[in-house]
Amino acid sequence: MTAPPDLLLTDVTVGDRPGRAVHVVDGRIAWVGAAADAPRAGQVLAGEGGLLTPAFVDAHVHATATGLALTGLDLHSRSSLAKALSAVAGAVRTAPPGILLGTGWDETGWPEGRGLTRADLDAVLGDRPAYLARVDVHSATVSTALLDLVPGIRDLPGFSPDGQLRLDAHHAARQAAHGAVTAQQRAAAQAATLAEAGRLGIGSLHEMAGPEVSSAEDLRALLALARERPGPRVAGYWGELSERGGLDLVRELGLAGAGGDLFCDGAFGSHTAALSAPYRDRPGTAGALRFETAQLVEHLRACTAAGVQAGFHCIGDAAVDQVLDAVGAVVGELGLPAVRACRHRVEHVEMAGPAAVERMRSWGMVASVQPAFDAAWGGPAGMYAERLGTDRAAACNPFADLADAGVALALGSDAPVTPMDPWGGVHAAVDHRTEGAGLRPFDAFDAATHGGWHAVRAGTAAGPLAPGAPADLALWDTDAGLSAVLDRRSRPGCRQLVVAGRPLRSL
Repeated sequence: MTAPPDLLLTDVTVGDRPGRAVHVVDGRIAWVGAAADAPRAGQVLAGEGGLLTPAFVDAHVHATATGLALTGLDLHSRSSLAKALSAVAGAVRTAPPGILLGTGWDETGWPEGRGLTRADLDAVLGDRPAYLARVDVHSATVSTALLDLVPGIRDLPGFSPDGQLRLDAHHAARQAAHGAVTAQQRAAAQAATLAEAGRLGIGSLHEMAGPEVSSAEDLRALLALARERPGPRVAGYWGELSERGGLDLVRELGLAGAGGDLFCDGAFGSHTAALSAPYRDRPGTAGALRFETAQLVEHLRACTAAGVQAGFHCIGDAAVDQVLDAVGAVVGELGLPAVRACRHRVEHVEMAGPAAVERMRSWGMVASVQPAFDAAWGGPAGMYAERLGTDRAAACNPFADLADAGVALALGSDAPVTPMDPWGGVHAAVDHRTEGAGLRPFDAFDAATHGGWHAVRAGTAAGPLAPGAPADLALWDTDAGLSAVLDRRSRPGCRQLVVAGRPLRSL
């Protein structure tokens, strides 16, 4: 979609200064100043005193899965096994025939003391296939009918007769489940995600695709949809090793990077994040690394030599350290300037000590983090403490340490793991459950806006509301300045979204 060549947003509050105007030319900010001094423009939008900010960037999203949750069975709010099964039964009565998809169940805190099992689902579903992802989307419970669709799944690592699947068995089940989604269902889900993002003032999404998450066809369809209709931009990533052809799709589609959700480990909730010491509540395991370090070195070498950004899903400290060891090896081979120019990303990075933080800073890496994880699972009584013990849990998501060291931060949701909620993410980054670990309010807002542009290597040194910056803007229904909104932990509604200089309809 082409942008109007000339747009003036006037009578807006910029930062804490009312009575301002912003002039946009060819999709970029050309001038910012007092409304009384504004240049003439072909199109004028009167802000009526509303707060104008950069649009949010959600730096980690799975669009189709998010849309399926928005339009389908969402179990995030179910507080017991019984309530989850009641929701499943209700979905059976209303959902169209075919596979039943759901996400968001979390057994921690359920009074029954356990999660969903295959027997639970079979009792409700009969011979209908179903895939119900746990909240972290690194394990799932499936029905017998779905197992029967995946030859050999019972022999894969992570298979359990109770239907609670992890590791390779889970990946196989997820591929089968999402493979059963029709093109029409996928298009509706992706459209729902983009519409919800726009409603929330999100101007850009970083789509974390990959063969274990979605498919190349899914990514192509999403990118085409984003190009064809007014709405948030989509920056695509493909999480597949270069030795398996990952760079080929990056080049073909002009993607932002080769990585993102390249799964180096799993998640705490599923006991699959790779730790340097065992889980407190399951001392027989410390999770597992999914690749040999040499494979990561080869991937990073190929990406760096090609000038392509690499990215890695790593949550546990063992996985973070393995990725950083691989980066260090490539620094030694190709030199620091080449590595820093690529601005390689680490997704989630929930456990990172001082040495890891310093290596990330030194090598110019981006920490793509999800503050809602800490809000949902942090604190002395949360899931982190249950899995890791209180001392290790308190050190998770070290946002302040990363920011103070000068590591670039980009905030995201990992939707559908946690919902797209940009203001909530900013507030969670500030109100960290570990005292002293949160961000300063303006730093959190910057990481949720300008940080996303930096993460895709498209940010401008002048800042997000300066001449030359992309004109992705959000007008909020408040006459308060940004300081007051942040201090009050306000959640103003988005009155108008502008993407690439193009005003979208009021949302």
